Order: sequence, then C-alpha cells, then structure tokens
Amino acid sequence: MKKNLISVLILALVIVDIVLTSILLFSLASPIKKTSNLVTQISSVLSLELEGPSTEETSKVSIDNLVPHDIDEEFTIPLRHSQHMDENGNIVTDNKDHYCIVEVSLMLNSANEDYAKYAETISSHDSMFKGIIVDVIGSHSLEEIRDDTESVREEILNSIRELYDGSEFVYKVNFTNVMYQ
Repeated sequence: MKKNLISVLILALVIVDIVLTSILLFSLASPIKKTSNLVTQISSVLSLELEGPSTEETSKVSIDNLVPHDIDEEFTIPLRHSQHMDENGNIVTDNKDHYCIVEVSLMLNSANEDYAKYAETISSHDSMFKGIIVDVIGSHSLEEIRDDTESVREEILNSIRELYDGSEFVYKVNFTNVMYQ
C-alpha cells in the first residue's frame, strides 16, 4: 500500500509539473518573441553601422569615368608623437620623431555635374590640397596611420570636398609610394 501511495504521489507531482511547465511556456512565449524581435532589430542596426555605406558604395563610378590628378610632389610629413599607457596607468609620449613619405593623387569623377566646372582649375588649387594633406596626415601618429590608412584618406577626401562646397567630383584619394620612419 505504501508503494501505491508513493506512486500516486509521484504521478500527481509529475502532472502538476507538466501543468506548471505548460503555463510557464505559454506565459513566456510572447515576451520571448518580443525579445527575439528586439535582438534582431539591434543586430541589424549594428550591422548597418559596421558595414555602413562608404563613399564608394553610395556612388559607384565606372573606371572609364575616373580621371587621375597627381599632386606632383612627394610629401615628407612629420607625424604626431605616439602616446600610450605605461604599467602604472600614466600616459607616456613617445619622443621619437616619425615621418611619413607619401605621394598623393586624386581620382576625379568625370561623370559628376561639377567636373566641367572645377576640372580646368583644379591644378591651381594644388597648394590648398597640399596644406590639407600635410595637416591631416600630420595630425595622426605613426600607429594610427599604419592601422587605419583608409580613415586618413577619407578625412583628406572630406576636407577637399569641403573646398568645393561638398561636391563629390573628387571621388577618391590615393596614396602611392608610402614609407614610414
């Protein structure tokens, strides 16, 4: 009789467990679905930010429409001193002088409506371009330029576009013969 009583008690507990699990499952189904949708939205936003549209993605230009404009000078640019944290948490400045030697060319989009307006006089603006290039590259440390050359190019490109009231006829900035010391 004791065995039957224990078996009945175990059976009752199993049934109560199944009922409570079912209630829990149905009551949490809606919040779980909402949380899943929220996570999906957040991940899609983060993915968009990480893979956000660059200049090249937003306006693809055919290679036939690209016209190079070489800035006829090799730049020797002193770089900003590097800073890092020492073992005590203090900021330490590297007192070594570093230089970047680079040649720069601009890629112009001949299909852009502003190309005809600005292309004839672009060579007369080379001194302004040189100033922008020296300022932008010189504001970065050796490590920053080595690790993220593309953002330096984008910074130069955006500064040059500002000279032309935001016109995108300057499509890209290229670095050639880059050397660091």
